[in-house]
Amino acid sequence: MTTKERYHRVLEWFESSMPVAETELHYDNPFQLLVAVILSAQCTDKRINQVTPPLFKAFPTPEALAAASVDEILEFIKSVSYPNNKARNLLGMAKTLVEEFHSEVPSDIDNLLKLPGVGRKTANVILAVVYNKAAMAVDTHVFRVSERIGLTTNSKTPLQTEMALVRNIPEEIIPKAHHWLILHGRYICKARRPDCLNCGLQPFCRYYQHESDR
Repeated sequence: MTTKERYHRVLEWFESSMPVAETELHYDNPFQLLVAVILSAQCTDKRINQVTPPLFKAFPTPEALAAASVDEILEFIKSVSYPNNKARNLLGMAKTLVEEFHSEVPSDIDNLLKLPGVGRKTANVILAVVYNKAAMAVDTHVFRVSERIGLTTNSKTPLQTEMALVRNIPEEIIPKAHHWLILHGRYICKARRPDCLNCGLQPFCRYYQHESDR
């Protein structure tokens, strides 16, 4: 099977089996999503969705968050991973939004990357989810699933995976494809015990074919 054929069949399967695919983080506006994505690094969406409602109530705007202290923010996010770093990043992000971007979440990657706590993955999530741009955010799920299925080959970095996926996935479905890969990795193609028996990608999956031949 060629790479082009594999992409076509995988994307076709996702489109038919998962027509609606979106972030599982809860948010009401771009600022809230940015906060949630920063908090979600190396933490579950379930945990973040428990933490953010009182956080958003206390700090509903960039201005409110920018006026807080690290200790005040920390009180709301103590149960997430790396809370001290994230509290500092949230404060820095809010101040930068207010001072440099008129409290508006930027719509381009260069300006997003100027925000404390925002790396390329987080920036691409915002571009894809908020602005529906052809941006592919590569987290651990996307990185793992892409390599297992065979959409990438020997990718060493998230950026290599991102470039391969963007090159081979039609631009108009890249934002949705990002969620397809994340959700598939979260619930089916799990890191330690991939549920291959209940996976509809068996006929096209390089990992499954390899395991079946052993």
